Amino acid sequence: MTTTREPAHTRETAGAAVRWHDVCSYGDLMPERGACAIADGVQVALFRTYEGALFATSNLDPFSGAYVISRGILGTRGGAPTVASPMFKQVFDLRTGSCLDEPDVALPTFAIRRSPAADRVEVALPHEDRE
Repeated sequence: MTTTREPAHTRETAGAAVRWHDVCSYGDLMPERGACAIADGVQVALFRTYEGALFATSNLDPFSGAYVISRGILGTRGGAPTVASPMFKQVFDLRTGSCLDEPDVALPTFAIRRSPAADRVEVALPHEDRE
């Protein structure tokens, strides 16, 4: 699934302006599977755990340069929810984006939320004026 929608709204979050993008229905995200959405030209990997937790990272694998993280294998390591890259199998903590195999490398992560009013999933991206 790849989806593109207009931004929901802009607001300040943790001192930085972000723009929330409506990316899909909560029901569209299958538990323990990834999906890719394009929000404001950025490929975002979306994940939903069996417990219903949502995570969003960049879809770009920093080791291979391919946009494949959403196709990775979900799991846990030391109690942390993780995704393993389908290319070279590096494992990333979904909460922080940190690579558990090479600590100097990390995936960008994005704030993600479930909108209760419409049961939609929204992702926050930094608000930038793109040319």
